[in-house]
Amino acid sequence: MSPLAWIAIAALAVWGWLLLGQGFFWRTDQRLPAPAGAPAPWPGVVVVVPARDEAAVLPLSLPSLLAQDYPGPAEVILVDDGSTDGTGERAAELAACHGGLPLTVVSPGEPEPGWTGKLWALRHGMALARARGPEFLLLTDADIAHEPDSLRLLVEAAAGHRLDLVSQMARLRVASGWERLIVPAFVYFFCQLYPFRWINRPRPRATAAAGGCVLLRAKTAERAGVPAAIRQAVIDDVSLARAVRRAGGRVWLGLADRVDSIRPYPRLADLWRMVARSAYAQLRHNPALLAGTVAGLVLVYLVPPGALVAGLLTGDAPAAWAGGLAWAVMAGTYLPMLRYYRQPPWLAPLLPLTALLYLLMTVDSAVQHHRGRGAAWKGRTYARPEAAPDR
Repeated sequence: MSPLAWIAIAALAVWGWLLLGQGFFWRTDQRLPAPAGAPAPWPGVVVVVPARDEAAVLPLSLPSLLAQDYPGPAEVILVDDGSTDGTGERAAELAACHGGLPLTVVSPGEPEPGWTGKLWALRHGMALARARGPEFLLLTDADIAHEPDSLRLLVEAAAGHRLDLVSQMARLRVASGWERLIVPAFVYFFCQLYPFRWINRPRPRATAAAGGCVLLRAKTAERAGVPAAIRQAVIDDVSLARAVRRAGGRVWLGLADRVDSIRPYPRLADLWRMVARSAYAQLRHNPALLAGTVAGLVLVYLVPPGALVAGLLTGDAPAAWAGGLAWAVMAGTYLPMLRYYRQPPWLAPLLPLTALLYLLMTVDSAVQHHRGRGAAWKGRTYARPEAAPDR
């Protein structure tokens, strides 16, 4: 057989292993655990929302938090993280207009050295929340909208199943053509990297969370030393989950049905920035891991269609059938995620194109880092973390 055929067979073998041996990552049935009965009494909850320049999205998200039908004591703290667009004032106006849960708006000022902006905001919001003595903290982003029963269902799951951290991957917005091509694949790749079944097992084999919606036991957060223990983390949600697990806490992660991200990414440039800002940090700023990731993406996602086309053009039957079968398995594993996002199945064979874009975004993330731009987001740039001072 030709070298191309052997490479195509290797790609097919990898897909066989991914299909059966990577925690069934392609399935989308990891949803919020069924309630084991309502807690009595309902525990107190404080919702903490870090927000930087979010005045445009708050009218679509903040009222959904204020309107939660939670049966126990609950309130919302919005931390205005150095906004220049009137985020704090807009939040106060929305609370006065819509009513509902009590809202407190605080502004901690610019982060100290060694802190990322979001975690600096969470530090102040969580400290203020702890003074209220709640049993749970709901950490949610300013661009996340919740159905009225979202908080109640989260607390029922955590209390009924004795979970210390319950996180839901918010359903991201999919409206533009670029969002259809890239967003479902973003969640698909995340699930491939962190299979939810492995995370949710009694003896977990992976640990992660989705930062847009995290319900956290206050005592567990204090025992884990968060957010101070992860104050430099760019990928704060995964770091948070690992800190909780190191402290002996139980973590659960699944897809959301009643929690949605309303942030639009209409252009390729918007999605590119969203992915590239943390892609190299995910690889721990390691050139060897970057090279391995690029090689892996090429083998797993680009070789199958390339081998099929080349095999058909040159008459290399083994390369064609191995490449075609690997491509079919790839597309088949993507279909459940497309169904979850209510997208047409014809997008599944385009996954290699999307993977190529992610490959380029990852390389660009590394290039920007080595140019000294680090992870840039909303006017702040985070270089490679150094040792942060103890406090």
